[in-house]
Amino acid sequence: MIPFSNLLVFSLAALILVISPGPNMLYLISRSITQGKKAGLISLAGVICGFLFHIVMVSFGLTAVLFAVPYAYDTLRILGVLYLLYLAYQAVKPNSKSIFEAPQDLPHDKPSKLFSIGFLTNVLNPKVAVFYLSFFPQFIKSEYGSVMTQSLQLGITQVLVSFTINLIIVLSASKVAVFFAKSPKWVKVQKWFMASVLMGLAFKMALSKAK
Repeated sequence: MIPFSNLLVFSLAALILVISPGPNMLYLISRSITQGKKAGLISLAGVICGFLFHIVMVSFGLTAVLFAVPYAYDTLRILGVLYLLYLAYQAVKPNSKSIFEAPQDLPHDKPSKLFSIGFLTNVLNPKVAVFYLSFFPQFIKSEYGSVMTQSLQLGITQVLVSFTINLIIVLSASKVAVFFAKSPKWVKVQKWFMASVLMGLAFKMALSKAK
């Protein structure tokens, strides 16, 4: 089992990453703003199920890759660094939007469709798989036991962090969107803070060594 202190560090990283711009976040916010909190919660349930799908697939994949492929750890670490730098650029690139600048002209969908779109948005999002494959190995050590067990432990931790933050965002999306609309300077602060933290995580990951 992974030590609690390492899980805390991973949880912090997951916290930062879950509030970075992406299809899941934009979908949840747009539905919460245009169709209400109930629609946002149903969409969130779909997104979480998508995470669970990725976790199972990646856990089996990591177990096979880390034991069968030479230099797999370094390859995944480099992918992780590039992924974090990409997210940092996306946060501050010209004309980039705040995560709460969601479109407000979406049609209303039935609960089943809200759930399925949330699920498919996550399952078909390659960034989620890249995050798991590149980031998980940084916290996995052979002395902690089964790679699969550790992967599942990290996955469950990430899902709990993601669910908590996304739940808060769904419940407060409308109010926060209004706040950012009235205070554009805070949009820039949010973007640059996000980019700085992501670059810091990328630098830490670049200096990490194989377990």
